[in-house]
Parts: sequence; C-alpha cells; structure tokens
Amino acid sequence: MKHLKSLLFAAVLFVGATSFSNAQSKVAHIDKQELIKAMPEYTAAQAEIEKLGKTYEATIQGSLKELDTKLKQYNAEAEGKTEEENMKRMQEVEGMKQSLGQYQQQAQKDLQEKEFNLLKPIVEKADNAIKAVAKAQGFQYVLDSAMLVVADGKDLMADVKKQLGI
Repeated sequence: MKHLKSLLFAAVLFVGATSFSNAQSKVAHIDKQELIKAMPEYTAAQAEIEKLGKTYEATIQGSLKELDTKLKQYNAEAEGKTEEENMKRMQEVEGMKQSLGQYQQQAQKDLQEKEFNLLKPIVEKADNAIKAVAKAQGFQYVLDSAMLVVADGKDLMADVKKQLGI
C-alpha cells in the first residue's frame, strides 16, 4: 500500500511537470507599447494630437497675454476710477480667469478624447495582429513583456511586425 502511494505520488508529479513544461512552450511575450510605437499609424496620430495641443496652447497663451494686459491697464487706471468702476473691472478680470480655466479644462478633455479615439483602432489592430501570429504559431498565451521580470518564452515582436508590414 505504501509502495502504491509512492508510485501514485510520483505519477502525479510527472504529469504535473509535463503539463507545466507543455504550458511553458505555449507562452510567448511581446512589448505591446513598443509595437504600437513602431506602427506608422501611431506616429500620424501623435502628430495630430500634438498639432491640436499646440493650437489649444496658442489660444491659451493669447488669452493669458490679453488678461495680463487688461490687468495692468486696470491697475494703472485704478486711482482715477471710482470704487464701483474698479469693482466691475475686478469682476470682469475674475470672469476672464474663470473662462480661461474652463477653456483649459475643456481643452484637456478634448485632447484626451481625441487621443483615445485615434489610438483605439491602432491598439485593436496591434491586438488582432498579435492574436493572429499567436494562433498561427500555436501559442495559447501572450504576455506583455513590459510587465515581466523574466521572459524565457518566444518574443513575438518580429513576427507581429512582419504581420503588420512594418
């Protein structure tokens, strides 16, 4: 009976080790961020996002200069104006500051939305290429190597780039 238990234990260990080695052979890795950055669509999307960002930045800088000029003018004229006029001017300046802050927030939101909308199809294309290569080569799992400490499996980067034509 004791001999049977030892034999059964050895068989379980053998099956477990075999399964583990088979599982390892069906695991690959790829640095998905590096792949996406290598895609021409990504470069075009980044250029479009950067262009939009510069447009917003130019508008914001122009508004800041206008606000600064108006503030300097109002401060210089403050002594010659009544208390009521100075209060109206301060309210006007505060309103301009609030509008500028709202514009900055909206610009940031628009940039993030634009980036998401431009990158989503690129990420999907990369994912589909990774899946196609993994399936063609018989891999069950593909891990993102940017998160791995040790990567002994096959790196699919070259094959996926070939699949994408880059």
